[in-house]
Amino acid sequence: MTRDVIDLDVETSVRAVYDAQFGRLVGWTTKLVGDPDLAHDFATEAFVKLLRHWSTVREPRAWLYVAVANLVRDHWRKRGREATAYERHGAGVPEHAALSAGDLATTLTVREAVLALPDRLRMPVLLHYFADLSVVQVANHLGKSEGTIKRDLYDARARMAVRLEATR
Repeated sequence: MTRDVIDLDVETSVRAVYDAQFGRLVGWTTKLVGDPDLAHDFATEAFVKLLRHWSTVREPRAWLYVAVANLVRDHWRKRGREATAYERHGAGVPEHAALSAGDLATTLTVREAVLALPDRLRMPVLLHYFADLSVVQVANHLGKSEGTIKRDLYDARARMAVRLEATR
């Protein structure tokens, strides 16, 4: 096969995954970041990365959710650093760094509970409960054993339960 045929096959395959997954991926990401435009950007960036890594990807759907979850995690870290810098210099947190006031209280509470988790627990929660990936898929994509993922999910549920109960 020539390189052009291979590239066309890759493009066709990625297009099929895009058609099947993009809308759901944007919806999932919107729930995480609270901004549909930012969610669209993250999902688009994940598909660009998928195209570059297509030859090494075995489960495109799971791979996409992991890629977007990593982008979201980096975004949250950046926002946390920005908020800390604004507070350090005596300025209020800028509007873009604050959560949307229009969110429902339950959404904010769940979002805050997930955000409060350490990274090692947050990623399995996002992928298993919000992206609907199996424990096996989460373990494969995070490079952990199934038992570790199950324990991380258990620990995360326990921590979130305490936090959510405190908001009642």
